[in-house]
Amino acid sequence: MAACAQCGSYTKFNGGLCYSCYKGDNSNEVEVLDKEQEEARLGLSEKDRMYRYNMIKGRIAETLIQELFLSLNYNVFRYGMENTIPGIMDLLKGVNSDVAKSIRRMPDFVIQNPKDQKVYFLEVKFRASGEFKLKDLPKNYPYHNAFIILVSKAHIKCITVPELQEGKEITPKTKNYLGSRKEFDLDKNTIIEFCQFAVQFFEGV
Repeated sequence: MAACAQCGSYTKFNGGLCYSCYKGDNSNEVEVLDKEQEEARLGLSEKDRMYRYNMIKGRIAETLIQELFLSLNYNVFRYGMENTIPGIMDLLKGVNSDVAKSIRRMPDFVIQNPKDQKVYFLEVKFRASGEFKLKDLPKNYPYHNAFIILVSKAHIKCITVPELQEGKEITPKTKNYLGSRKEFDLDKNTIIEFCQFAVQFFEGV
């Protein structure tokens, strides 16, 4: 009768191990496999986690601006790549062709002023630092008539692409508040309320 080479108990094959001894000898291997499986179940990699985290912050900022203009009776249309071509963001990861770059640069919104019917491109950004400079704009940004709206933890500010190209910028000390843009003629008290929303949403960022 075949006996376990380790404990002498019954086993199927001469020179082999019984189930108990085999399991004991492979316990470290099983632990390693269990650990790898557990890590796989934990979810996102650090890189993917940060990508999703920043995307969520951007979406919150976009929603704030969308609701701000809607509350002031503007017509607001989502225009960015994820809205025009659903699912395109994941497909374009790591793709750097001219077409892919053009798609990524699409402004977030087209808005229409209810008073004079004029339309504007809006690009919405969130920056905890409260800063936005020309270097933060994609190279060869094609939408020269776009307005950049910057949401921070304290303010909502606005600057145009030509102003950035002239050397102007948004910093915590500049006074280029969204409520001061004559093009939009917005109610400053409403903007203050939305700034308070921004403080609440981004307080811990």
